[in-house]
Amino acid sequence: MNILEAVLNAQGGATAREAGRGLGLSPEQTASALGALIPALAAGLQRQATQPGGLDSLVGALTSGHHSRYLDDPASLARPDALTDGNLGLRSGPVPVPLALRMPTIGVDATVLGVGITAGNVMDAPMGPADAPAWQQAFWYRGSAIPGANSTALFAGHVDDPLGRPGTFAGIDRLRPGDPIVVHDTRNGLDVRFSVTGSQTYTLDQAAEPAVLDQIYGAGPVAGTVPQPSADGLAHLTLVTCAGVFRNGTHDHRLAVYATRSA
Repeated sequence: MNILEAVLNAQGGATAREAGRGLGLSPEQTASALGALIPALAAGLQRQATQPGGLDSLVGALTSGHHSRYLDDPASLARPDALTDGNLGLRSGPVPVPLALRMPTIGVDATVLGVGITAGNVMDAPMGPADAPAWQQAFWYRGSAIPGANSTALFAGHVDDPLGRPGTFAGIDRLRPGDPIVVHDTRNGLDVRFSVTGSQTYTLDQAAEPAVLDQIYGAGPVAGTVPQPSADGLAHLTLVTCAGVFRNGTHDHRLAVYATRSA
């Protein structure tokens, strides 16, 4: 039994139920909140416990900044439930997922496909003829985290279609620190909100470097594992699209926009 299971099952589950009820949370929201919080606490305790004054620093961190908000409002830790069939492999084709990706600053409200990897071992980016819906959709990488988990969720989208018309992510270069990004669960209305922290443009060679891939995908996927808890215990989101000049069948740069959960 892991820590989460122990907490949820303590006193026959009564402790978790009462805690959730006192905060106005459903059992599902309580489990989701604990599932996001406990890995961050465990990672922090492991790092800090062996350092002089480490536990004092950890407590201070947990009661300030992003972590303070999470403790004050555990419902903010809720995240969407499983988005695809657990048996769906990364080599399988794209599937619709019950999410909408919204960027109000640039007028984006896109449906989402869950994608895996291609035969060339790169993240899939569905295309098709100029009138195909994929040009106006966003793609959540199924090997990344569920948005809102204390790891990294990765979304991609096209910058333009075969006729040169703007694609879903044509305007993400206009996003600035503080701009909101919302991942909306269409099943229950849950909104997981992120705030842009920065962006970076990479050449194709740079985008293939392990350190850059780790920043884009977060810990885990590049190493061939499931998404791992983020080092800072926060939920991250990355947006990726093409940039630069189109040559030799692709654009010669990639643009990544980085965001951190805000609510």
